[in-house]
Amino acid sequence: MHSLAKIQDEYQRLSLEEGNVTEKLDLLLGQQCQIEAKLRNVSLLVPRLNTIKSDAKHLSEMIHFTCALAENVSAKVRELDIAKGRVSECQKRVNDLLDLQLCREGVITAMKSEDFEKAAAHVHRFLSIDETTLKLTAGDVAQGPTVDSSLLLLHEAQAQLCKVLQQKFDEAVKDVDAASVERFFKIFPLLNMHEEGISKFGNYLATQITENTSKNFKFSDNGESNNLRANIYFADALTVLLESVARIVEIHQPLVETYYGPGRLLQVVEHLQPECDKQANQILAEFRRSRQLDKQIRLVTETMTSSRQEFSYSLFGKVLSEKCDPRILDAVLAELTLLSSRTELYLSFMRRRILSDLEIGIPEEQTRNLKMNEFEKLLQSKCGISRGVQELLGHYILLERYFLSESVSKAVAMNTTMEGSLTSSIVDDVFFLVKKSIRRSLTSCSVDSICAVINNACALIEEDYASVFQQQCRQGFPTGYLDLTQAYNVIQSSIQQGSIRLQSSDTEKAKANFLTTLNNIETSIEYIETLDKNVSYEIQVNLGNTMTNRDQEKVKSCLAGFKITINKFRQLLDFGHEQLKSSAVKPRIKPWVDELLSVNHVIDEEEFSCYEAQDPFIQELNLRLDGFMRGFKDLLTTNNYQTLIGTLTSQVAQQFEKVILKSNFNRLGALQLDKEVRALVAYLSTTTTWTIRDRLTRLTQIVTLLNMENVTEITEYWGPNANSITWRLTPQEVRQILMLRTDFRSEDVKRLKL
Repeated sequence: MHSLAKIQDEYQRLSLEEGNVTEKLDLLLGQQCQIEAKLRNVSLLVPRLNTIKSDAKHLSEMIHFTCALAENVSAKVRELDIAKGRVSECQKRVNDLLDLQLCREGVITAMKSEDFEKAAAHVHRFLSIDETTLKLTAGDVAQGPTVDSSLLLLHEAQAQLCKVLQQKFDEAVKDVDAASVERFFKIFPLLNMHEEGISKFGNYLATQITENTSKNFKFSDNGESNNLRANIYFADALTVLLESVARIVEIHQPLVETYYGPGRLLQVVEHLQPECDKQANQILAEFRRSRQLDKQIRLVTETMTSSRQEFSYSLFGKVLSEKCDPRILDAVLAELTLLSSRTELYLSFMRRRILSDLEIGIPEEQTRNLKMNEFEKLLQSKCGISRGVQELLGHYILLERYFLSESVSKAVAMNTTMEGSLTSSIVDDVFFLVKKSIRRSLTSCSVDSICAVINNACALIEEDYASVFQQQCRQGFPTGYLDLTQAYNVIQSSIQQGSIRLQSSDTEKAKANFLTTLNNIETSIEYIETLDKNVSYEIQVNLGNTMTNRDQEKVKSCLAGFKITINKFRQLLDFGHEQLKSSAVKPRIKPWVDELLSVNHVIDEEEFSCYEAQDPFIQELNLRLDGFMRGFKDLLTTNNYQTLIGTLTSQVAQQFEKVILKSNFNRLGALQLDKEVRALVAYLSTTTTWTIRDRLTRLTQIVTLLNMENVTEITEYWGPNANSITWRLTPQEVRQILMLRTDFRSEDVKRLKL
């Protein structure tokens, strides 16, 4: 049995479904006319479809017919093409027979008149003919005996011409007849003698290198020459040698490419490079002898293995009988870098020329790479110029390190401070030497040498140079009078009393030296940053296009040493300022600020008015701070002075905070404190171009808490509904500060939810 409610629900559902069906039927009946019209249009298209079917069938038959016709035509075309090819081959064989007769007659005539170019051209034509095919063709046309005799004659002519050509070439070389040498060099490839021609021509060019070198330079005259370029005589000699080799390659490369084809320049260089290496090694050997390089290396090695602190003593405690003079090394080092740069320039030119020639002549990349590897092995051979210069660069790095170390030691020993200068001479002297050393290494065009010199320079700055300042900073800032004016007044007073306290003068000198050390460290940081920027730029400009990815990684890693050195000097500078703070700032600030304890801040209206008329504390404090900072302003660099002000501000704020926590305040006393702090902040803000308000944030927040009307006002500054203030105080400190107000109940403060 179904309930009445379920029956009614079912009835409503069926009624709703009936309504939907009725709507769909009405919609379909409304479209009856359109559907009937479309059906009539379809019935009209039936006859047309039959016509289209018959047309398509006819078109298919036409296509099949055309396809069959095309196949027949293409078969006949292939037959014609085969026939044409056979006719062309017959014509070529007939032409070869005719050319053979012409070559035979032409060679005989040309050899009689010694027209070797024409004779070689006929032989070249003969060599391009396939003899086997030629004999078969001659047999078919009954010309066999004639062809055989012609071939025999041409082979004899080829052999005779090769012999005469070699003889004539040798005579031209002996007679130094460049025009004839070039003339006969062009004939070799016509006789398929490419290797012989390049070999003879390469040997001839090698003899030119020898003659030019011996003609242009006389080693016996280099040491006594009064020429202005006597210091770089051997660099000039090597430059002229390498330029002559490069000029030979540049001039004769078109000749080789034209008559022998591209890709053969490497074969020519294989004959030139050994002679170039031989002459270059003679120059380098004479350089070592004339500049006494081996002796200098021995002296430097002995010196650098001795005590680090005292170069003049050996490991056995004996004075070295002889020591290498850095001034003599200066010229030798400059010439060494020139030797390297000229060599690198030459090698770069040769690699570029060879690679360009191989890319044109050898399309296969693998074969091309094998050829380039052969060239690199040629350059890196045991007697190669590249190996010799690399050995010299190894000595250069050692000598450059010694030169820089000795020069810096001398600069440290001669350190003086000029009157009116904030820094001593050591900064400019040392960084002049470092820049000179690094820039000299840049002229070598050797990435390894540049990185080695930069690493040595950074190590020297970090260790030897920085240790001088580190030792001075560890001595600390002497206590006593804090400015030169005070020292001067004391000395004047002592003179009037008939006695001079030298100890005070020594103290003032020690203070001045300490401040100069801070300036030296800060200026050194600027110099290192500038050096880093300039060296990076110069490397990119001079070597950016020639460095490989590996070289770039080396340079990047090497330049990172400057950043490490800068960080070490920043740590040293921070240490110096800590010393200055502990010796000069803290001892003065504490008694000055502690005087605030003697000022009552639980006052009435009358006392508040008196404080307003005559300030009991803050004006005197600002005057003392001003006098303190004046004593340092003219003795420190701008950045060091600003750092000192920041340190002073932090110390004043910390000491102020301690004094406040030892005092009590009422509403007027807190207002008086607010005036005092505002006056202090205003004064300190005028003393520096740096922002110092961050150092005073805690102090200003303490004053803000003390100046609240009531305890509940803290909710406007603290909590989720408070103003956007970044509090530097903890909830415990807030309660401690509010307890300083005598008019706030301690129970109310303790009940605060912070």
